[in-house]
Amino acid sequence: MFEGLNMGDLGKMLEEVQQKAKELEEKSESIELTARSGGGLVKVTANGKGEIIDIDIDDSLLEDKEALQILLISAINDVMKMVEDNKKSAAMSMLGGGFNPFAGGGSSQS
Repeated sequence: MFEGLNMGDLGKMLEEVQQKAKELEEKSESIELTARSGGGLVKVTANGKGEIIDIDIDDSLLEDKEALQILLISAINDVMKMVEDNKKSAAMSMLGGGFNPFAGGGSSQS
């Protein structure tokens, strides 16, 4: 099963994967993803790591707590889904970029 597998090459491949993962994590901090709800009355921005970095609320919502809560929850859920999709896309591009030792010439999905 492991005939012809050079352990030195495997170690080097794992180092490359770790380095690429570290680069992706660093890059994800600079990515900004924004979701809007209520026709733009609420805007939530997160970085690629999933940290909320900004929330913008239209003044008209400050008198309607229930509507504000609903729109805020919706925008947060949307931006968190965007973060998750971004992470999956980055992982697929890393694996599709020749870093998957188990794939037989995989392709990138973007």
